[in-house]
Amino acid sequence: MTQYSFKKVFGVSISQMELFEHVAKPLVDDLIHGRNGLLFTYGVTGSGKTFTMTGSPGQGGLLPRSLDMIFNSIGPYQAKRYVFKTDDKNGMEVQNEVDALLERQRRENNVSVPKTPSSRQKIDPEIADMIKPEEAYKADGVDEDSSYSVFVSYIEIYNNYIYDLLEETQEDAIKPKWNGGGTPVRQNTEFIPPQSKILREDQNHNMYVAGCMEVEVKSAEEAFQVFWRGQKKRKVANTRLNRESSRSHSVLIIKLAQAPLDADGDNILQDKSQVAVSQLCLVDLAGSERTGRTGAEGTRIREAGNINQSLLNLRTCIEVLRENQMCGTNRMVPYRDSKVTHLFKNYFDGEGKVRMVVCVNPKADDYEETLLVMRFAEMTQEVEVARPVDRPICGFTPGRRHRNQAFKEELSRKLEERGGPIDREEFIFLSFHLVHNLPPLPSSELTDPHDDITLPRLIEALQNRHTIRQMMIEEYSKAADMMKSMLQQLDSNLVSNDNFIHEQNGKLVEKDKIIQNNKTEIERLEKRSRMQEHKIDILQKTTKIYEDDKRSLRHELETREQRLQRELSDKRRMEQRMHGVVTDTQYKWEKECDRRVNAMQLEMQNKLWVKDEKLKQLKAIVTESKTPGGRPDPPPSASPSPVPTTTPVRPLHRRSRSAGGEKWVDHKPSSSMDLGTVLQPVIPNSIQVSAPSEKALSKCDRYVLTHQEVASDGEIQTKLIKGEVIKTRGGGQAPTAKGKNGGRTDGDWTDVETRCSVAMEMRAGSNMGPGYEHHGITKRRKP
Repeated sequence: MTQYSFKKVFGVSISQMELFEHVAKPLVDDLIHGRNGLLFTYGVTGSGKTFTMTGSPGQGGLLPRSLDMIFNSIGPYQAKRYVFKTDDKNGMEVQNEVDALLERQRRENNVSVPKTPSSRQKIDPEIADMIKPEEAYKADGVDEDSSYSVFVSYIEIYNNYIYDLLEETQEDAIKPKWNGGGTPVRQNTEFIPPQSKILREDQNHNMYVAGCMEVEVKSAEEAFQVFWRGQKKRKVANTRLNRESSRSHSVLIIKLAQAPLDADGDNILQDKSQVAVSQLCLVDLAGSERTGRTGAEGTRIREAGNINQSLLNLRTCIEVLRENQMCGTNRMVPYRDSKVTHLFKNYFDGEGKVRMVVCVNPKADDYEETLLVMRFAEMTQEVEVARPVDRPICGFTPGRRHRNQAFKEELSRKLEERGGPIDREEFIFLSFHLVHNLPPLPSSELTDPHDDITLPRLIEALQNRHTIRQMMIEEYSKAADMMKSMLQQLDSNLVSNDNFIHEQNGKLVEKDKIIQNNKTEIERLEKRSRMQEHKIDILQKTTKIYEDDKRSLRHELETREQRLQRELSDKRRMEQRMHGVVTDTQYKWEKECDRRVNAMQLEMQNKLWVKDEKLKQLKAIVTESKTPGGRPDPPPSASPSPVPTTTPVRPLHRRSRSAGGEKWVDHKPSSSMDLGTVLQPVIPNSIQVSAPSEKALSKCDRYVLTHQEVASDGEIQTKLIKGEVIKTRGGGQAPTAKGKNGGRTDGDWTDVETRCSVAMEMRAGSNMGPGYEHHGITKRRKP
């Protein structure tokens, strides 16, 4: 079980009046006596902070009761409107009665300046019966020799930005955007949010909201109506914990300006240094909350984060102040981390009394957050705030307002006895001039109880002033009598003037008849003019219709011309593109045809070469068969002997390949092209020849042929055909390679491997020995 101790604990049955008497009444007393005050309502969401501050119909909260007590106390001593005037720098200026009267007339006549709400206006029924007459309070010890004026301002701190709730421009006002030329930027309109305010520091190092609207009020009803107007603009939202949860910190600033009366007790002393300004800030903090319990999403999450951050910074400032006071340290208090603490920095530094009302909700779901609130509230009690020193008095004699009032009543009575009742405005004018024309009073400061000079001198000066006053009144009476005689003379003149006016009225009747005839003629002409104007309007409308049709047709014609030009340009581009495609296709097919013709020519040449070779071989065979060893040709009747084939015969005994290693005949025709590739065939222990000879073949066991031909894609294809060198029956050597099939056809002769498998024979009658001529070399003939 955790226990917390507080200065005062109120139960659930406590009334608003009792709570005000213990909490806010001392702050209002300090305000009236020139001292500042700050009141917080603090707690979790839904704990009753706004109800405690504002109340409900029939149960006014701390705010309406504070306003009611202020005006009950200073009501008889209030100055007229605009006698006190703010200087927009957190200061106050004093105007005389004449300037204040001109200011009132200017504001009443100037429509552009928003008028101050009057207390005579109809009060909102929601706030009409906040406070009952029997519950009204009044402060004691009010200075009767001072004049007072009350100013209220209402702001909210939302997402760590300060907004003025009393500005005339509402947030939901829809306005179009205009450019410099006076025309709308766009046809649609948009929402224009209010402008955020900034904090400034005045010459006395007090923080204030720059540009905040301060409304002068003259009654509690008027002040609360101004508050209620701003309360309707406050940011609230529906959350899971509260139907109308406050999403911002609201601050109502009640500023009381008071200045002493002059020595005569009639007018306010025109000295700015003697004006005392005290203020009472009533702060309704937004409730701390956990987003998981509220079900917040989007904007609500950002609002809750800013609320919790500002409350956390308030706790941090209080903790640092407590640590500095208890431990004697001098840590810097982080006021500037949040607008709430930055605005009330002066209160925590000793410029006024600070009180906090902690609202607790006994709901079980709020248990953990309530513990944090109560722990923080208990800690704030240990922070001591120094009280300011009372301001010095002005040095005038007390009770001068009462004496001045008695003097005015006596003077009014005597004037009534002499010349009848006097108008109040006239009396004020007379008193104003009398007071300013009297000699000044001597110094009346008593420094010694046995001083017998100051009082007689003061009595003598007062008697002198009284004598002068009587003389001035007599002169005023003489002037009044003279004015009466002048008025009588004016009355006689008026009678003669009336007779003259009667004569002139007769003449005017005749002139009126002439004027009436002229009016009839003018009406006839005006009627005719209106008829002509009507016809002109009809013609203008018809002309406008024709012009609109002409513009629409011209626009349609321009649109069609643009479309036609666009189609023509598209057509030209398409023709150029198709021409390019045709040219490319033609060039491609020409190249393909050339390649196919070249390939066909090469193929035909190869076939022609094969036929030539076949014919040569047949011719050689026929020649050898006719003259073997000088034998005569057989008779024609005899059957031809079979043509010997040139089939190579493999010897039975060959040298072992492992004896001395294999030697190669590298047959690379002179027509072969060097392709310059990275991978090149390298054959060690080889004899390179451009045409195989008998000498080279007799020294080698293996044979390789490098063959090049044009492939189907137009590129040169290189093949390596390998074979063995064997002896033929004619005694020569011939390289052989295995064919693809066991037998050969005419189509096989087009293959390079097939052509290489043909045996080598020497020419008949050659002295070079067998195998001299290589029948595989292509011998091309002219066509």
